[in-house]
Amino acid sequence: MSTVEEKLALLPLEPGCYLMKNKQGEIIYVGKAKRLKQRVSSYFTGAHDHKTTRMVAQIDDFDIIITSTEKESLILEINLIKEHRPRFNILFMDDKSYPYLRLPREGEPLVTVSRDRKQNPKFQYFGPYPDATAARNMASILNDSMPVGFEYLPNTQAIYSQFNRTKPEYTVEQLASWRTNVVKILNGNVKEFRDALNEKMLEASANTQFELAQQYKDKLGALDYISDRQQVQFTLNEHFDMFHYSYYQGFIAIVGLFVRGGRLLERSMAVEACLEEPMDAFVSFIAQFYQNQPIPKQVYIPMEVETEGLSELLETSVLHAQRGKKRSLMDIALKNAENQLEDQFSLLRERQVFKDEALKDLSTILGFDGMIHRIEVFDNSHISGNFAVSACVVYDDGEPNKSLYRRYRLHQGNDDVASMTEVLYRRYYRMIKEDGIFPDLILVDGGKGQLGAAIEILRDFDLQIPVCGLVKDDRHRTHALLLESGEQIDVDKHSPLFSLLVQMQDEVHRYVIAYHRGLRKKAMTKSILDEVKGLGKVRQKLLYKEFGTLKKMTEASVEELAKVIPLESAQDLYDLLHIDWEDSAHATN
Repeated sequence: MSTVEEKLALLPLEPGCYLMKNKQGEIIYVGKAKRLKQRVSSYFTGAHDHKTTRMVAQIDDFDIIITSTEKESLILEINLIKEHRPRFNILFMDDKSYPYLRLPREGEPLVTVSRDRKQNPKFQYFGPYPDATAARNMASILNDSMPVGFEYLPNTQAIYSQFNRTKPEYTVEQLASWRTNVVKILNGNVKEFRDALNEKMLEASANTQFELAQQYKDKLGALDYISDRQQVQFTLNEHFDMFHYSYYQGFIAIVGLFVRGGRLLERSMAVEACLEEPMDAFVSFIAQFYQNQPIPKQVYIPMEVETEGLSELLETSVLHAQRGKKRSLMDIALKNAENQLEDQFSLLRERQVFKDEALKDLSTILGFDGMIHRIEVFDNSHISGNFAVSACVVYDDGEPNKSLYRRYRLHQGNDDVASMTEVLYRRYYRMIKEDGIFPDLILVDGGKGQLGAAIEILRDFDLQIPVCGLVKDDRHRTHALLLESGEQIDVDKHSPLFSLLVQMQDEVHRYVIAYHRGLRKKAMTKSILDEVKGLGKVRQKLLYKEFGTLKKMTEASVEELAKVIPLESAQDLYDLLHIDWEDSAHATN
C-alpha cells in the first residue's frame, strides 16, 4: 500500500485536525473533524466538486493531530490556518480589522478611527463601520463641526495650527455639552445635526460657494451612511453581532450584521469556494473573524449551528435567534447571503473555469505531466542604474498569493541581465538553505538575456524548474512565451492563457514599480532636508509635525517655515524646494 492508503487504514475515530500536503511537503489544506477517520477518508472516495477534486489530486501525504474535544480541534484549526495559510483554505484572516469610532472619556471629545483589537477603557467605542472611508468622513464631520450647544463652529485645531495661533480653551460645561452631542449623534440621533449641515449647504449654494456646498453635501452623505441603513430597530442599550450563510455547489457566502446602540449596520463578508462542510466553514469563519475584532457580549448564529463550542472559544454568549425582531433580523441575514451568492456565483464559476483553462493550456505548451500549480514571476526596475530593484510575485492555481510576494534591493545598477542573475541567485539560494517550496514554473519579464541568466542560475543550483521569458510586442505588452530552447510560442490574444499572462506581467510590474517609487521618494525627501544647513533630525521632525508632508512645506512661505526653524534655514529650505528640478536635470544631461 502507498503511504496515504496505509495512513487511511490507521485513522482513529477521535476528533482532531488533519493537514493535507503536496509532494513538496507544503501544507495545502487544514481541516477539523469530529471523527478523523470518516472525514479524511471521504476525500479519497466518491465524487467531489471541481475545487475539491483539484486539491485531492495534489495530496501526496497527510498528518493528523488528535484532540480531546471539538473545541480543542476548532482552536487548533484556526491556529494552523493562521500559521501556514494553506492555499485551499478559506482565509478570512487577512490581518485586517474593521474600524470603530473612538471617543475619549476625558478632555476634548475629538473622534478618531480605531482598529484596536482590545478596547481601551479610556475611550468609548462606536461601530464597527463596514466602510472605512465613511468612518473617517464621520470622524471628520464631528471634529470639523464642534457641536458646542449645537452651535457649529469650525474646527480650530487645524486653523489655529495654520496661523500659529493659540487654540482657545473650552469650559468644562462646553466640553460636556460637546461630548453629549457627539455621543448622541454616534448613537444615531442625527436630526438636529443633519438639519444644521443641510442649512449650511443651502446657504453656501445660495452664495454661489459651490465648492463649500459640495463639501457639506459630502458630509451629509457620510452622515446618511452611518445613520440611515436601518431595517430593524432595537432598544438603545442593545449591542450584538449576527451571522448567517448560504451555500451552493462548492461556494459559500457569509454575512455579518452588527447592531450597536439599537441600530443596524450591515456588512457583507465573503463569497468563497468551500472545500469543507458548509457549517464547518461558517464556524471557522466566525472564529477567524474575532481574531482581529473586539468580541461583543452576544453573538447570534443560525439554529442549525451548535453554540457550545463557539461560546467556549470566544468566551462570550453565542445564541440562537428564536423569535421576535432578532429572528426577523436573522432572516434578513440569510436573505442577504442568498442574494450575494446568487449575484456572484456565475462570475466565480466563470473565473474558476478561466483559470483552469489557462493553466491547462500552459501545462500542455510546456509538456507538463499534470497541471502547473505554482508560478513565480520576476521583474526589475531602475533609472540610469539608480535605485535598482527587483520583485517576485507568486501565483497559486492562477490566483496571486500576496503573502509570498518579495522585493529586492539590488547592487547591479543598469545591467538587466546581471540584475536578473542576482535576484534569482538570492531567492533560490535562500530557498535551498531554508528547505523552501519551489515553484512549478518561473517566468522572467525579459528577453533572451534574462532567460539565459535564469537558466544558468538554475543549472548552477541543480534545480529542475522550467523557466520561460515573457516576450513583449512594440506596445510593451506580452504576446509570446520564450522557451528555454529559444523557441518562441505565440499566444492567442483571445485565450484565457493570454489574459492570465498579461495579468501576471501587470502585477509584477505594479509591485516592482511601487517599491522603486517608494525608495526614490524616501531618498529624495531625505536628501533635500539633509542638504539644508542647520536642519538636523530634531528640526526635521518639527517641520513634519507642523506641515505633515514635503508637499505642504513646498506650499509654505518663508515666514511660515521660519515659525518652526531659524530664518536662515527657512530661506535655504524655501530656495531648495522651489528649484525647477526638471530644468536642472536637463541642464546636467
